[in-house]
Amino acid sequence: MRLRWRKVRRLAEHYGLIILGCLISSAAINVFYVPANLLTGGVTGISMIVLYLWGLPIGIQTFVYNIPLLIAAYIFLGRRYLMDVIAGTLIFSICLDLTHYLADLHLVQDVMLSSIFGGVFCGIGYGIVFRNDGSTGGFDIIGAIVKKYYSFDMGAVIFSFNCMIMVVAGCLFGVTQALFTLIGMFVSANITDKVIAGINHRKAVMIVSNKSAEIADGIIYEVGRGVTFVHGQGAYTKTNRDIVFVVVKTTQISKIKAIVNAVDRYAFMIIMSANEVMGRGFTLPGLELEKLRQGRKPVKELEDTE
Repeated sequence: MRLRWRKVRRLAEHYGLIILGCLISSAAINVFYVPANLLTGGVTGISMIVLYLWGLPIGIQTFVYNIPLLIAAYIFLGRRYLMDVIAGTLIFSICLDLTHYLADLHLVQDVMLSSIFGGVFCGIGYGIVFRNDGSTGGFDIIGAIVKKYYSFDMGAVIFSFNCMIMVVAGCLFGVTQALFTLIGMFVSANITDKVIAGINHRKAVMIVSNKSAEIADGIIYEVGRGVTFVHGQGAYTKTNRDIVFVVVKTTQISKIKAIVNAVDRYAFMIIMSANEVMGRGFTLPGLELEKLRQGRKPVKELEDTE
């Protein structure tokens, strides 16, 4: 019974987040893009061209245009891939028409602001959908099919089709509108990538030093973070060294630098961005916190960041 409840809960969270993402992106399209006669990429962009020319609803068009693509997905990609795509396409199409009234409000008058903030909120919505293994259909299906059978890059295929939409938009609505559309697409793509990668940004630090043990002790007891030794060897000197590897919050970088400079001012240190960090001490309780919960005395209480 408990396992069944967990499965139902996971499904509810899965589709709830997909609905949320679809609502955000569809609302952004109607608030920012439609009043400014801008376009998005994919099948929705084609639907918007038809809307501007003949006034047909975007949502209904998007679902109808996706039908042959869904059939192709069933034939070439299988039933398992198809089910999530159908759900995402249907939800997104419904959300587009449910939020169509927002276009009549004309909340933003400046076209540049519409392209930028439309891209931001579309990217957030699409990112939430993709992060939860959802899809809104469209050119994603074509890209998946081409990648499976021809080993082409999926992003390149989708970008090629979007370029065709841009050419059509330039011919119908002028070069200026096409360029503003390009800005919106660029912003949306970057925000989507950021949301998919995760907003739980951390810094990964690698330190090469002859005094790695002292540096590790300083990080553990002064910063409160766990440290890993990576065994390495200098290519020129053939000297074996323990490389210190640690993941910390951005605000802890200054403490790391101070410790390294105090112990070995000649140490070689690399600081890298880590988009998403999971596991013990970040998304799971730290080892010392687990000892406290189990009634065992910890050696030293390390920081539990989450």
